[in-house]
Amino acid sequence: MRDEGSEATGDSPTLGQVGEFAVIDGLVRGRSQPLAVLLGPGDDAAVVSAADGRTAVSTDMLVQDRHFRLDWSTPHDVGRKAIAQNAADIEAMGARTTAFVVGFGAPADTPAAAVDALADGMWDEAARIGAGIAGGDLVSCPQWVISVTVLGDLQGRAPVRRSGARAGAVVAVAGDLGRSAAGYALWHKGIHEFSDLRRRHVVPQPPYGEGAVAAVAGAQAMIDVSDGLVADLRHVAELSGVGIDLSTAALATDHEQLVAAAAAAGSDAWAWVLGGGEDHALVACFADAAPRGWRVIGRVLDGPAEVLVDGAQWQGYAGWESFAG
Repeated sequence: MRDEGSEATGDSPTLGQVGEFAVIDGLVRGRSQPLAVLLGPGDDAAVVSAADGRTAVSTDMLVQDRHFRLDWSTPHDVGRKAIAQNAADIEAMGARTTAFVVGFGAPADTPAAAVDALADGMWDEAARIGAGIAGGDLVSCPQWVISVTVLGDLQGRAPVRRSGARAGAVVAVAGDLGRSAAGYALWHKGIHEFSDLRRRHVVPQPPYGEGAVAAVAGAQAMIDVSDGLVADLRHVAELSGVGIDLSTAALATDHEQLVAAAAAAGSDAWAWVLGGGEDHALVACFADAAPRGWRVIGRVLDGPAEVLVDGAQWQGYAGWESFAG
């Protein structure tokens, strides 16, 4: 059955019919690279400049039917999501994304047009950041698997780590919370209203550029919300040896945007705001006022290392775990 998230491929030849090298050539031909990519696809390795003398590096994987579904998302959507979630990790270090390297596995009977659309989505999202796709690999696999390595430039600044939060700081967020979790619930329950939220699940919207803004503003610690606000801030609390207290009053805007969808889905909007991941918003701790574009949502306390909500333990869903369930 074809859902609204699928993409027609018509009579496109398959990967097996076209062949690995012809597919790769089609994916990279005519693409424009940013200045940071000195040598792109075509040799045994790419060459990417590191003007700072250091490179921020991260990697992440997406597995079909675990991290995305092709009956919900078009291949173009999947490509955008793969790039966005990796770029968010570089943002969370206070760096600027420069390039990506992509490994892709799929069955031999995958339409080549679907892979073209996937690559178009990747290049589309990379262009939004001013980055390029410097190289990658293509292999046969029982299902779609996408592995992305992302490189970033610290631009002379120290990396913003998770371990620097200090008591007395404010906790602030750039970006939205709970939207992806809401969209997932709506897709899962077959609710076709709230198209904006459904869209936010298949293609996240990290606040590009705000990681560097936070670093310049003196952020003590920072993380992107990939697993859930409470779960991700717990990493900051534990590595920094501090407590973090979140305010539902300060998060009311996020909650209000989700109340109607939560009622339709029979869910708790607060569980989406506090426990929902994959929004890839940025959360940081600042000794003084948060920079423009950031919302203060809590404060940093003297230990123990824990995350509270309105001064109490949060009893609801706290966030994603890869090997749970």
